[in-house]
Amino acid sequence: MHAPARSLACGAGGRSTMKRVPRMTAAAMLLAATALNPLLCMAGEGRLLATGGVSMLEGSSGGGIVPWATLSGYGTRDELGTVAFATHVDSGDYRLDVQGAALTVGNRLELSVARQRLDLGTLQDRLGLPWNALGQDVFGAKVRLHGDLVYGRALQLSLGVQYKRLRDGTLPLAIGARDDHGTDVYLSATRLLLQGAGGYQLLLNGTVRATRANQTGLLGFGGDRRNSYRLVGEVSAGVVLSPSWVVGLEYRDKPNNLGFAREQAWADGFVAWFPTKHVSLTAAWADLGEVATLKRQRGPYLSLQVAL
Repeated sequence: MHAPARSLACGAGGRSTMKRVPRMTAAAMLLAATALNPLLCMAGEGRLLATGGVSMLEGSSGGGIVPWATLSGYGTRDELGTVAFATHVDSGDYRLDVQGAALTVGNRLELSVARQRLDLGTLQDRLGLPWNALGQDVFGAKVRLHGDLVYGRALQLSLGVQYKRLRDGTLPLAIGARDDHGTDVYLSATRLLLQGAGGYQLLLNGTVRATRANQTGLLGFGGDRRNSYRLVGEVSAGVVLSPSWVVGLEYRDKPNNLGFAREQAWADGFVAWFPTKHVSLTAAWADLGEVATLKRQRGPYLSLQVAL
């Protein structure tokens, strides 16, 4: 990997608004962030390539489906890191599109926002539903508690929270969900081993999440089978083939709260390309199991991230 260098570029201030969330919120976050502290600079070459991870489905830094202890962007303790992303997943019967952004302050605190839209496709046709899609907004915060991804002996440890709100909860509530909004809390530990198997660098991550979300919240929160929080495990492993290429696997356990629709664990195999610190492209094959009575939901996952 490339050696870290100091950033000399500073960003311009701006203003934010909370009236039209989350798209206006995402844009305003990027513009308003530099007003937080006039001494902060926008991130340039502050951290090693790929150490900010990519943007996961809920907007936090991590892999595609699992949050890591990493923080978005490449800012050091005196800098801001910002990213924007777009993700598309086609499982065969469903299509999921996500757009969002994240801001990292001083390599300590990450704030994120994501807007999700799940096209119901086959399910709408089969059941004659009046809805063609489900939508959810996710607002996240993550704080680095301890350690460093690369340096020192301690794992990087981060605590995160994701507040999720359905834009229309009518369908999820009708099939047994108890709420149209909810909050996930998770703890992630991540380490990049510079001398891993075969001489390659190896990234390992483990996450424990407390959640009531059905299909990450797109089918509401809680259900007729279980309405309490459940602890679920999530893991990721990646091999750094070169400074620009990372391949890996992820697994995410899920609660099973709804009698109407069994929920299964998610998994993916991914390839991430980091041509520069400003752009990354992730391609994956995702296995989402059974989703809302439709079995064997598998297909391609594509995500583009732009970092400042």
